[in-house]
Amino acid sequence: MKTELNYINLSYQTNSNKEYHISLSYELFGKDLFTAPIILINHALTGNSNVAGEKGWWKQLIGENQVIDTKKYTVLCFNIPGNGYDNYLIDDYEDFTPSDIANLFLKGLQALHIKQVYAIIGGSLGGGIAWEMLTKQPELAEIFIPIACDYRTHDWLHAQCLVQKFLLNEKEEPLQKARIHAMLCYRTPQSLNDRFQNKYNKDKQRLESEDWLLFHGDALNERFSLKAYKLMNHLLMNINAEESMLEKIQARMHMISVDTDLFFPASEIRMCFENLKAKKENVSYHEIQSIHGHDAFLMEYQQLNNIIKNIL
Repeated sequence: MKTELNYINLSYQTNSNKEYHISLSYELFGKDLFTAPIILINHALTGNSNVAGEKGWWKQLIGENQVIDTKKYTVLCFNIPGNGYDNYLIDDYEDFTPSDIANLFLKGLQALHIKQVYAIIGGSLGGGIAWEMLTKQPELAEIFIPIACDYRTHDWLHAQCLVQKFLLNEKEEPLQKARIHAMLCYRTPQSLNDRFQNKYNKDKQRLESEDWLLFHGDALNERFSLKAYKLMNHLLMNINAEESMLEKIQARMHMISVDTDLFFPASEIRMCFENLKAKKENVSYHEIQSIHGHDAFLMEYQQLNNIIKNIL
C-alpha cells in the first residue's frame, strides 16, 4: 500500500493569539476520497499519519480485509503539526493546546471539502483531540470511538506529564530519560514483572528489564525529535474538551478503556460514560482486559478488532 504525504497550507491564530503558517500534512489510504465512507484516524503521542501498510503503526487494524478495511473505506490521518514526521517542528510549543490541534484538523477537513465523516477513531492523545473536535463540531461524525483516553487530562496524568516536562529539560539524554519514565506509565508492574522475572543479562551486566527500558529510550531518540516530544507531552498534559458540549455530540459513542490503564484509568472513562448515558442515547462502553496497561491499545489487537468490528 503506497501513499504519500499531502499538504494543506493554513494561516492560523492560536488560542494564545500567536500567528502561524502551517502546512498541515496528511495521508489517505484505501478508496479514493468521496467514493466511500471516510474514517478519520487521530494518531497518538509518538505516532504519525502512516497508519496502514508495511510500516503502518496500526496495520493490525487498518488495511485490506482488516477490521478497518481499505477496500471498503477511505482512511484519512493528519499529522499533528510539530510531530516532525513531515520535518516541521514548533519551537514555542506552549503556544498550542489540543483545542488548537482540533481547530487545525477541522480546517483541514474543510479544505478537503469534507463536511462529515463516517467515523472518528483516536487512541490516547489522538482520542483527546477527537473529543475536542466533536465538542466544536457535534455533527461531524456518525460514529466516535475514543480508545484509552478521556475528554480531559485528569490530575494523575497531568502529574506524570509534569515529570516528563522536567526530564525533557535535562541537559543530558533528556529524551531517553523521559521515554524510560513514560514506558513505566504505559505498562504496569505485572506486565514488566511477568515478562522479565528478574532475569539478568551477564554480558551487559544489568537486568533485562533495564536493558529493555534503555533500548526504548535510545530507539525513540533515534526516530523522534526532542522538540516534537516536548510538544506532544504538552498536548497530552492539556486535553480539556468543553464538558458542557459533550452531550451535544451527535455521533454514536463507543468508549474503549483498558482495565489496567495507569494513564487514562478505566474508572475515569466509565464515569464519563455513566454521566453521558444519563443524558443521551447511543453511548456504549467497552473494556479491554490486559496486564499491559495503557499500551494495550497497541498490543491487544484481537480484543480491539472484535470490539471495533461490532461497531463499524
